[in-house]
Amino acid sequence: MKPSPLSFSGQVGLVTGAAGGLGLAYSRLLAQRGAHVVMHDVGASVDGRGSDPCRIGDAVAALQAQGLSVEAASGAIDERSCCHALVRELLQRHGRIDFLVHNAGWVAYEPLEAVDDDALEQMLRIAAKTPLWLAQAAWPSMRQAGGGRIVVTTSDRALYPQYAQKGLAGYAMAKMAALGLVNVLALEGAEHGIVVNAVSPVAKTRMWGIEGEPDELHPDAVANGVAFLASVRCRDGGWVLRASNGQFHALRLQDAEHVAYPRDLRGVAADSIESVALQWPVIARPSVDARG
Repeated sequence: MKPSPLSFSGQVGLVTGAAGGLGLAYSRLLAQRGAHVVMHDVGASVDGRGSDPCRIGDAVAALQAQGLSVEAASGAIDERSCCHALVRELLQRHGRIDFLVHNAGWVAYEPLEAVDDDALEQMLRIAAKTPLWLAQAAWPSMRQAGGGRIVVTTSDRALYPQYAQKGLAGYAMAKMAALGLVNVLALEGAEHGIVVNAVSPVAKTRMWGIEGEPDELHPDAVANGVAFLASVRCRDGGWVLRASNGQFHALRLQDAEHVAYPRDLRGVAADSIESVALQWPVIARPSVDARG
């Protein structure tokens, strides 16, 4: 049986990092399904520096030429006051915010010894603090409306040791912080109908050094999953949706049954350092998903 088409008609939402790549793909699909999308992008370079409002202006104009209901926003979002002002202006113009997709970010490769406080702080701001501030600003309106959807971006480069890369210490820290934020917001939002999830996308975009249409790993192949997370049909929070190449896999850490945290982890008992060392092969057993 074919599911009924999913419509965003009458809904208003915000997508950050929307001038190209994934954010543009998300915005296009959501608008095609009836949403009015406020597309935000500061127009920074690939290293996260600078600003160019023409980038989001051009992207919005292209979608408007297709008859889609979108508008541009380009102010800074690396301060709490800026994030609150962005959401406040959206609410003043449209009276509601149904979904929030935080996609903005960049990848910075730096050897461990070269990581400085300023660069790390900026990475943490955009990946973890900005979605906190945006959610904080949207929360009262969503709560009053009886619900809303928030999607925050994380990365497999942080989630999986096997996909970690040298030079991404700051990036991985920030993306794991984003996941911690999602876990708490999902819990706090549940009683208000606010559903909060994360997406861990892979697509060839400007972050890969790709300008224009890629030859594979298209952003559009991720957008269906994000649009679902932003929709009323998504009712479960606290998930990470891995999305790549038109395929999707959701995961979240869940403890074993009968654990009485923190007093009984149903783990291996050890009363000395030597005992831990001896039993380490049993304590640290790799767990691999059984997927066909």
